[in-house]
Amino acid sequence: MKDPQEAEAFYQRLHDELEKSTTWPSQYLYKFIVKSEEGKMEAIEKLFDNTGAVIRKKASSGGKYTSVSINVVMDSPEAVILKYKEVGKIKGVISL
Repeated sequence: MKDPQEAEAFYQRLHDELEKSTTWPSQYLYKFIVKSEEGKMEAIEKLFDNTGAVIRKKASSGGKYTSVSINVVMDSPEAVILKYKEVGKIKGVISL
């Protein structure tokens, strides 16, 4: 999302859905696709240091991309969105 207004609207919808559908704190599953470059994966992992997150990585069949799944207990919808925004600062990461 390149348009800041579009991004904020997306995050507001996500916040509203998480608020309605989940009791907090709760487990949350993040999924990202990233080029299989160690620096990018390490940057994502570092954002979840000391959170108790379980991180699973799976390379694509050609090995060019890696799927990163992160299961972690989050305190609130705001905390979930904050992590998405932090990961979004890493160039080339696709959030699912």
